[in-house]
Amino acid sequence: MILGVGTDVVDIESFASQLNEPGSRFTDVFTGREQRTAKARAVAHTQPGASPEVAAHLAARWAAKESFVKAWSAALHGQPPVISEADLVWSEIEVIQDKWGRPSLALHGGVTRAVKESVGDVRCHLSLTHDGPVASAVVVLESAE
Repeated sequence: MILGVGTDVVDIESFASQLNEPGSRFTDVFTGREQRTAKARAVAHTQPGASPEVAAHLAARWAAKESFVKAWSAALHGQPPVISEADLVWSEIEVIQDKWGRPSLALHGGVTRAVKESVGDVRCHLSLTHDGPVASAVVVLESAE
């Protein structure tokens, strides 16, 4: 059963400038694995003579995290939020990929517990994209029970 759907769009240029600001809120939102994957994907997809677009890959991952929160919120429609944005540890929502590069979400720590307590065991379906000036993601939250 589908519990919720979330989508988010990120302006890559604006996101890139925020990444480079001292004290940026994005300093701790990505796991080391997400950062390494974004760098590797950027290098792999760069045309000869062009600079890697790491920000585009990180922007898509940020959109995935936002999309997950929106899908979870949709699953809780009519109920109060389970976790405040101030208490949300964004790095506990991690974009991972299988050996063929297909993205998925892995939940960790307090997010895992809060999701399980609020909506039960879930499967997260994720689609990421970036093209031109934008990155976007869609998350479908499905009951695993």
